Amino acid sequence: MPEHRLPKLSELITAAAATLARAGVASPRVDAELLAAHVLDVPRSRLLTATVTGAQAEELDRLVARRAARVPLQHLTGTAPFYGLDLAVGPGVFIPRFETELLVEWALARPGGWDGARRVVDLCSGSGAIALAVATRRPEAQVYCVERSERALPWLRENVSRLAPRVRVVEADVTDGSLLSDLSGTVDLVLCNPPYVPEATRVDVEVAEHDPHDAVFAGDDGLALMPAIARTAARLLRPGGRLAIEHDDTQGESLPALLRATSLFDEAEDHRDLAGRPRFSTARRVAD
Repeated sequence: MPEHRLPKLSELITAAAATLARAGVASPRVDAELLAAHVLDVPRSRLLTATVTGAQAEELDRLVARRAARVPLQHLTGTAPFYGLDLAVGPGVFIPRFETELLVEWALARPGGWDGARRVVDLCSGSGAIALAVATRRPEAQVYCVERSERALPWLRENVSRLAPRVRVVEADVTDGSLLSDLSGTVDLVLCNPPYVPEATRVDVEVAEHDPHDAVFAGDDGLALMPAIARTAARLLRPGGRLAIEHDDTQGESLPALLRATSLFDEAEDHRDLAGRPRFSTARRVAD
């Protein structure tokens, strides 16, 4: 396309937003602008003054077509924002969501404060979103990421090496009774955003076709992994240590009840997100 015949960038973005809206994308204008900013390699705030070349217009068209086919925006840009970090993501790893930042905020304001070194374990770490958000804001903490997926681990390792190389990556299954056995009884915080969606739940195309199934769904009630997570957390935590687990909005009562039933935790309570939906549960490790 000759440069002098190019439409304005604003026109390209408007057309892209219309295409995405017809495809059922939830935030068509925002996605169109973010794709344009990615192609032009400028902040979204500078799109008003940016100009576009023929090659950039063609690349934007290509990415818009893929987004209209419901490829996740983050797979197209290669990054996902989370708590001020830009995490590398792509096929094989769960894309972190904004709602999980609430669990991070709870952890950073944890009861007992952050005086001295603290040990933090992030189970089912995926891209490392939770662990890296904590590690970059609490550099004195010893942070461990646990992930079993061979497809997710390269993304996790890339993010750790780029953002917080001191964080230790552990390739292991959360159900492994010997996981981090050298830390048993010494950990201050166990944080976890596990698979928790009930199998029959209808989810967006982006989730159904692109997020790893075993990073999203967890049995008929979504609680399949929770007993193992509770056992592992109880073994790792020191008395008085804290556990936080994100969950489905149908589990605001069942997960705290599950934690209480172990007799290994007290002060089990649920926390709501900004929309008032149950979002994550916390509990305190009791002494044996």
